[in-house]
Amino acid sequence: MTRIAGVDVGGTFTDVFLLDEGTGRATVRKVPTSRPDQSEGFLAGLGDGVDGLTTIVHGTTAGTNALLERKGARVGVITTQGFRDVLEMRRRDRPRTWGLRGIFVPVVARPDRLEVPERTLADGTVEVPVDVAAVGTAARALLDAGCTACAVLFVNAYAEPSNEAAAVAAVRAVWPNPHVAASHEILPEIREFERFSTTALNAYLQPELSAYLERLSGALTAGGFGGEFLVVQSNGGVMSAADAGRLPVRTALSGPAAGVIAAAHIATEAGYPDVITGDVGGTSFDVSLVKDGVAAQAAQTSIDFGLVIRAPMTEIATIGAGGGSIAWVDRGGLLNIGPESAGSTPGPAAYGRGNDRPTVTDANVVLGRIDADTPIGDLPRLDADAAGRAIDAHVGTPLGLSREDAAEAILTVANARMAGALRLMSIERGHDPTRFAYMPFGGGGALHACAMLREVGIGRAVVPRHPGVTSALGCVIADMRADQVQTLNVALDRLDEGDLAARVEVQRSVGQARLDAARIPFDGVDLLVELDMAYAGQTHTVAVPVFVLTRAAIADAFDMTYRATFDRLLPGGVRRVMNLRTTVLGRRPRFDLSLLAPVPGASLDGAAKGTRRVHLGGWHDAAVLDRLALPVDAVVPGPAILEQPDTTILVEPGFAARIDRFGNAILERT
Repeated sequence: MTRIAGVDVGGTFTDVFLLDEGTGRATVRKVPTSRPDQSEGFLAGLGDGVDGLTTIVHGTTAGTNALLERKGARVGVITTQGFRDVLEMRRRDRPRTWGLRGIFVPVVARPDRLEVPERTLADGTVEVPVDVAAVGTAARALLDAGCTACAVLFVNAYAEPSNEAAAVAAVRAVWPNPHVAASHEILPEIREFERFSTTALNAYLQPELSAYLERLSGALTAGGFGGEFLVVQSNGGVMSAADAGRLPVRTALSGPAAGVIAAAHIATEAGYPDVITGDVGGTSFDVSLVKDGVAAQAAQTSIDFGLVIRAPMTEIATIGAGGGSIAWVDRGGLLNIGPESAGSTPGPAAYGRGNDRPTVTDANVVLGRIDADTPIGDLPRLDADAAGRAIDAHVGTPLGLSREDAAEAILTVANARMAGALRLMSIERGHDPTRFAYMPFGGGGALHACAMLREVGIGRAVVPRHPGVTSALGCVIADMRADQVQTLNVALDRLDEGDLAARVEVQRSVGQARLDAARIPFDGVDLLVELDMAYAGQTHTVAVPVFVLTRAAIADAFDMTYRATFDRLLPGGVRRVMNLRTTVLGRRPRFDLSLLAPVPGASLDGAAKGTRRVHLGGWHDAAVLDRLALPVDAVVPGPAILEQPDTTILVEPGFAARIDRFGNAILERT
């Protein structure tokens, strides 16, 4: 039997979920994330070593943080004459819709963007062969300037890559490391800005991410690990560590995506296939939507303004409202939360590590919602007085509030921001949130669950058995996935069915090879085929799943998808096929949630730990219970606190928690 570890490295904590399939035993751990080398916390989280583990799957925020903090490599760009400024011009968008000014600094400075003679037309005709000598000169100039990575971005390389391939060969001949990215290898798809941006960001991340993964792989091997080391992609699938080092841009939302995968599985098994997820970590609040058990997917995302990544990924909205988010009062006297976070070092004021500014966690400690004597993870006792002093100095005194009222104000603002993110992901996308369940996870999610039900009008919350390590669990259960795309840009009535079938087969074989290289067991392998299509003259496309590769079947599939999206067709319109997308999906063995169910013989009386004073608009005596000791069908009315090593669940007055057969806590109004 296999032993699998899922490790999710977040801004404050590193979460570990260990599963022994032979004994059915699951172990969870939560340790502070190490800085600056996250691999130290990773290894500490595995505890007694890696000997005997067959697979380790890693969810990481290293790429996200490098982009948000602009701490990637110095990248040089070699591009077609006349296209030096595509990365800076973008789509003529602005950081503030109604602002008259906007400042954007691309990750590649203008002096590091060099042009060379070459021209390939949109139909693939090579009009001007690339000047290979000029490419070599440009590459050496970028090296002399201090660049450690290079991106080759030719304008129509998606249609015919020969010029770009020759240029890449010339660069690699003089470049001292493997950090050379080619747009036709990263994203062979029409639209130069999205292709240029994705490729440049891949080069920007590659030195740091590949070094981190190599360092981690080496440490695991030195510790006795001889199994497979995999990394979660932004789309919720996993890939090999080698592929992740080569394509780090596909890991930009790795950690949050793993959480959504686990949440979708848990909620569906519990009978709630429609669920909105809310991951409250140390730095951020990440929201996603699951419909019919499937997480919403997006073709591209912006990690920050102007930093566009076009690759399949789980659709996630992120705001700076995590447990470590700092509360502050602006010059106008308004209370704000985030986006700055105390992270794991120094952490909230209650950690006693030198931070004197209040965070969301500090507010929960002051109000008794978090027990200072039994914090989550491996932290020592929290300093409630230090948390109170920080709140007094930075919120209470400026606003003329008592310590308790200031802490309540911090949570009120944080809850309002979280609720806004839930509405953004549901109402503003045409979904009625009252038809969904809410699944909070992350270390702080369950503390705010009842507030989200009140604020948004959702009927119930499903709190997983181990919410603080849900993303780590997602690492364990995620399927392996290899995605590819190729632009076709042809009218449907001129589509060569044989050519399409041949392209699908090529992509299938490449994807299958990536799965085979992982050397892990699958329950089966599926091939998913989609075509990005639109009517001629339209800019935006719809993703059309296809199962039969004939023009007639594709036409029917397009009509069905287009009507479902826009509620009408355009009679007489010419259908056009823009891109072919394939996914080779290696289905991992289905995770049995009954492994996490409460043990037989558990009792409500046995779970009782006493009472604690908790401030909920006023002080209340709340029952305190050991959440993991509660039996199936136990009902706990609020006010109550359900404690466990990886999180705390707050059951407010007017709500009750019920334990289902999988050990989930279902929070509903009474």
